[in-house]
Amino acid sequence: MNKQEPFVITISREVGSGGHTVGRILSEKLAVRYCDKQLLESLQKELNLSAQAIERLKAEKKNWLKDILGAVSPLNMLSPMPAARVMDLGQGYTRELHSEVTSDEIFAAEVQILQGFAQMGSCVIAGRSGFYVFANHPNSLHVLITASMPYRIDRIMKKQALSEKEAKDLIDRIDKGRETYIRRYAGVSRYDARNYNLTIKADGHSAEEMANLILSYM
Repeated sequence: MNKQEPFVITISREVGSGGHTVGRILSEKLAVRYCDKQLLESLQKELNLSAQAIERLKAEKKNWLKDILGAVSPLNMLSPMPAARVMDLGQGYTRELHSEVTSDEIFAAEVQILQGFAQMGSCVIAGRSGFYVFANHPNSLHVLITASMPYRIDRIMKKQALSEKEAKDLIDRIDKGRETYIRRYAGVSRYDARNYNLTIKADGHSAEEMANLILSYM
């Protein structure tokens, strides 16, 4: 991977592993944009974007993604550090619990938005399909953040003020949903190590340490 050329880093993660935070820290250390699932949902919800709508925008405007990002946030989305912070729009794990199953149309729109980010320059992408969307990108790095079940349960109990059973139920539901999503659209398991260049187990490591490990790997 050449850091002197535009690159894409994808962070796939198990809920409760801290992978979302790792991606945010990594984007800040590299001073590049950060794109996560919450940003994609915000774009689609606030702008009612579909794959067809994106195609029309792309035909009309060279910088279509820059324009729609500006509509979502008044901040300059082309400045690396503010973008990395503003794009971290996480609302907690409970938002994922209530998310509807993603349709084929939404997935197609997400793919185009992700590709648009990569065309704008180097970026870190956290999400279920990043490793698949950029599998053939010539300058990419794909990372999976995992953790033991006790670690994940403990972390979610503390962050979301849930009981042990509630945390376990939440993990099971999100795990199942993500695996179904990946198998449906990518035709592979997200647990297949062949999808990634690097797999990290979060137990015993801070998000900062994991971000530094990825930097060292790069």
